[in-house]
Amino acid sequence: MKAIAINRYGGPDVVEYTELPDPKVGPDTVLVRTRAVGVNPVDWKIREGHLDGVLDAHFPLVMGFDLAGTVQAVGGAVTEYAPGDEVIGYVRKDVIEHGTYAELVAAPVRTLARKPAALDWAEAGGLPTAGLTAQQALVGALGLRRGETVLIHAAAGGVGSIACQVATALGARVIGTAGEHNHTFLRGLGVEPVQYGPGLAERVRALAPDGVDAALDLIGGDAVEVSVGLLKDPARIASVVDYTVTARGGRYVFTRPDPEDLATVARLAEDGLLTVPVASTFPLSQAASAQALNAEGRTRGKIVLLVD
Repeated sequence: MKAIAINRYGGPDVVEYTELPDPKVGPDTVLVRTRAVGVNPVDWKIREGHLDGVLDAHFPLVMGFDLAGTVQAVGGAVTEYAPGDEVIGYVRKDVIEHGTYAELVAAPVRTLARKPAALDWAEAGGLPTAGLTAQQALVGALGLRRGETVLIHAAAGGVGSIACQVATALGARVIGTAGEHNHTFLRGLGVEPVQYGPGLAERVRALAPDGVDAALDLIGGDAVEVSVGLLKDPARIASVVDYTVTARGGRYVFTRPDPEDLATVARLAEDGLLTVPVASTFPLSQAASAQALNAEGRTRGKIVLLVD
């Protein structure tokens, strides 16, 4: 099979479009023929070795956690899926080696859910990491409820644009930080946009004089510090990038495979409550370029690899 692999940590120059053996299908796994793969910051951070201190990695290493595709074969213990089923997955395993930047992926059942028919392949491929992160941060970590106000930093990005929709589907009021050029886009998602940068706290206070109920940091920098000063309860903050949030009583979120959470966000898409804005697509062979664009941090929505 064709795959994107690295044999050492480094920059885009270590990325290889190569031929690798087809994966084995274990008892509780399914073999998925990949159609689309979402590109996420964690992908190029793994490539650069930033997660080497916390996750074991074996080379050659195929990157990627997201996928959307069609089941080709099932393991002997699998009853949930059959060949021909269309699925999405957040295929993160305990060891980083056999990722989703590949034509074929052996995916444990615990990492999968059924693909929403309402989404095309590119949209479906961009949903798993972003959708799970939003669900697990907003619901699991923050316990966001109807009628509450949540501040979401980097609201127009790949995860942010999904998180805004999950929050509004919960019945929350969403204030989202973004550059001026993304404000119209956010209003279309039902978000009240504010410009990030100096004076952010004052701009949020103008919209929510009594403060906000919860905050989600998707960008780092001073987002946690600014948010704490705006929260009614300083502990109701979650971050996916800043470990120090725990020192303030908040929650650090590292997305976990969870079929029920993934099915929940898939249902939101199926019910028309969630769309996946796709910023751009690349063929699998151009994964290095896709990661470079993602690393710039200025993309509206998701970057997706398409697999022939």
